[in-house]
Amino acid sequence: MHVIITGGAGFLGRRLAAAVLAKGQLAGPGGPPDEVTALTLVDLAEPADRALLEDPRVRVAVGDIADPGFVGTLLAGHGATSLFHLAAVVSAQAEGDFDLAMRVNVDAVRALLEAARSHGETVRFVSTSSVAVLGSDAGPVGGEDSVVRPETTYGMTKALLELWASDYARKGFVDARVGRLPTVIIRPGAPNGAASSAASAVFREPLAGTDYVLPVSLDVPIAVSGVRSVVEGLVALHDVPAEALGRHRTVAFPSVSVTFADMVDALRRAGAGRRLGTVAVAPDPRIEAILRSWPARLDGSRALALGLPPAQTLPETIDDYLRETA
Repeated sequence: MHVIITGGAGFLGRRLAAAVLAKGQLAGPGGPPDEVTALTLVDLAEPADRALLEDPRVRVAVGDIADPGFVGTLLAGHGATSLFHLAAVVSAQAEGDFDLAMRVNVDAVRALLEAARSHGETVRFVSTSSVAVLGSDAGPVGGEDSVVRPETTYGMTKALLELWASDYARKGFVDARVGRLPTVIIRPGAPNGAASSAASAVFREPLAGTDYVLPVSLDVPIAVSGVRSVVEGLVALHDVPAEALGRHRTVAFPSVSVTFADMVDALRRAGAGRRLGTVAVAPDPRIEAILRSWPARLDGSRALALGLPPAQTLPETIDDYLRETA
């Protein structure tokens, strides 16, 4: 089996690649597991994690996934293929640059689906959507049956992804499935363009001894999950038999609902005995409006029934991050 991961140099992509390589096999087109013999990391630059590149199964493809010609080369010359599409322009960045969001979040998805459609064997296509597809009309708990009324450009593009994936699956073009994710924490390194990046920075910066200015009010609720359970969930979603998914190809991942006050409390408990940076609050109305438009929790009951793992608690997520960054 050949596995392709777009966004392979990113936060989720690197961890997903490591999980797939460690597992060594994924469900094949016919159902039984196939050995992973090749894994291609696709991004605009090579991953910084050199350990991944030491695995003989791994290669890197640097290029523009909105270019159909480049995308066509990714699947060429391979038989059974699974494609994890993680690359995206995220929430606040998408809101600020509409044209870039359309190119990466819309044009590239169409190019990937069409390349998968024209592949010689049925491609299992796994991608990630977001709680952002659900606007404030969804209420505090968003489920797979909630009305999709996004209130951001990012949410709109992810809603298109969900609809496209379902229709390509219905037509038999690809075996598509989409994980509707909560905010995934704790992201290391510099903040990205997501409105929800504060949910990582509120831990990451103080734990590094750096003072942090939180751009949202402490009472803002948000649906979160730790990166480990999300990666495990993506692998499990890939392996769910198509007949178990039926025609509903979007699966809401489990989450925990917390406020930023809850996160600060968890930070202080986990950081007892450490020199923590301070957390000050200076709400940015633009960021806060985006976060308040999302449901505070995703109903992941179908995901759990399909065998995906539950969301990690805040203490578990912080413990994972501290071990990783030790």
